[in-house]
Amino acid sequence: MEWLTPDWPAPPWVRACSTTRGGGTSTGPFASLNLSDRVGDDPKRVAHNRALLYERLGLPAEPLWLEQVHGCQVILDWPARGCPVADAALACEPGQVCAVMTADCLPVLMCDDQGRCVAAAHAGWRGLAAGIIEQTVAALAVVPERILVWLGPAIGPDAFAVGEEVRARFLAEDPAASAAFRPAASGWYADLFELARLRLARLGVTRVYGGGECTFSQPKRFFSYRRDGLTGRQASLIWLMPADSGELKEHV
Repeated sequence: MEWLTPDWPAPPWVRACSTTRGGGTSTGPFASLNLSDRVGDDPKRVAHNRALLYERLGLPAEPLWLEQVHGCQVILDWPARGCPVADAALACEPGQVCAVMTADCLPVLMCDDQGRCVAAAHAGWRGLAAGIIEQTVAALAVVPERILVWLGPAIGPDAFAVGEEVRARFLAEDPAASAAFRPAASGWYADLFELARLRLARLGVTRVYGGGECTFSQPKRFFSYRRDGLTGRQASLIWLMPADSGELKEHV
């Protein structure tokens, strides 16, 4: 199993990663580490893949899996069970694992520089436009200068074609968003990474890392809905390690 680890100056007890598609048991379009039980994969294989994730990462608890709807709801009070409808989750207790699943949308991981709270957000263009980044930053409840952000793998600016209505929606709110669009044969190419950075900068959050890993252009490494249609989902996770826990296991 392979995963990406953020290269950012977070405290050592803040742990985070994004999975790739390799190292699981799913087959066909879901091969092989599909972590979503909402895309038509065999539920037993998904459960096995999640168990592999739990074991290989040495997670302190089962992640809080969300029913993502491209909105701006952030989970602050964790349910005892179930899969809440939301596109972000915040955790301030060690052992709580925030998770979002993507297959082209942008996973955004956040923490404060003292390592007291962490958050994960699912940010496709609809979520970005709806304010998922703004809501997640607000939920952290710390001054912007103390927030660290890592942008995980998403569809890149050379592959994400959108219509004029998408560009117009962003420019209506912030004319500076024009920097994240360039003309395509029909419509525009949009840069999700740049759109996220611009929105973060407007909030005063400038300590932003990652970005640039394109899901669309790396079929052997990442799931991509735009590329394949029927496909699996990778996960991006962040958590605070309990004080008595060991180190994050190395990937194999």
